[in-house]
Amino acid sequence: MPSLRTALLQSSGHPGSVARNIEVLDDAARHAAAGGARLLVCPEMFLTGYAIGDDVSRLAEAADGPAARAVAGIAVRHGIAVHYGYPERDGGTLYNAAQLIGPDGTALANYRKTHLFGDFEQRWFTPGEQPLVQAELDGVRVGLLICYDVEFPENARAHALAGTDLLLVPTALMHPFPFVAESVVPVRAFENQLYVAYANRTGSEGEFEFVGLSCLAGPDGTVRTRAGRGEELVLGDVDPALLTASRAGNPYLRDRRPGLYGSLV
Repeated sequence: MPSLRTALLQSSGHPGSVARNIEVLDDAARHAAAGGARLLVCPEMFLTGYAIGDDVSRLAEAADGPAARAVAGIAVRHGIAVHYGYPERDGGTLYNAAQLIGPDGTALANYRKTHLFGDFEQRWFTPGEQPLVQAELDGVRVGLLICYDVEFPENARAHALAGTDLLLVPTALMHPFPFVAESVVPVRAFENQLYVAYANRTGSEGEFEFVGLSCLAGPDGTVRTRAGRGEELVLGDVDPALLTASRAGNPYLRDRRPGLYGSLV
């Protein structure tokens, strides 16, 4: 099976303007596809901006709303799957969500963040209740989390046990937590024997200073590609052969003793 080339868009776009962020995404998809990527991963809340205050309610859309249709058009135009963060409206309820659109424009998966971080998110959003969301892309089993979710080891382990090969994590990682991108994410990949694509925002936005450092971490714990602190598009390969070999040699999942872990729940 060939590698799944994956592009990570590190950008904060234009907070408050969905139309301009769609343009940024279109340009990134064009460059990613030209580089051979079959998947583009964008940051948390990319379509609207993260620190947008009361505009969360105004800019939130349904999972099949106009913005989703625009992203589907980008995916088809460039022949690339697109995974993006956005505020989802479902009736009167708002979720911090992420959606994966296939290269044919089909909505493959939609995930609602289950662990909300800080006063801003807890004020505006309702936590999702479905912890395990997966899809298939080019023979790779893809799983979805958002930012803070991956900092809970239980979430990544649930994906490992469910056979996730590539975990997509759009994020809005801010100061003073760069160690999450530098250390936690590669460890999550290693201890769960999967790839983690971690796409961050960058620069100042409201009261937040985002740290960048987007990365694709492999099951051997090494970082296959890493962005710096500014706006950037980086590409890396998800190699099924490496995944198979790494899983064969690493005993973590085989050596688990679930009967001892009852106190965790």
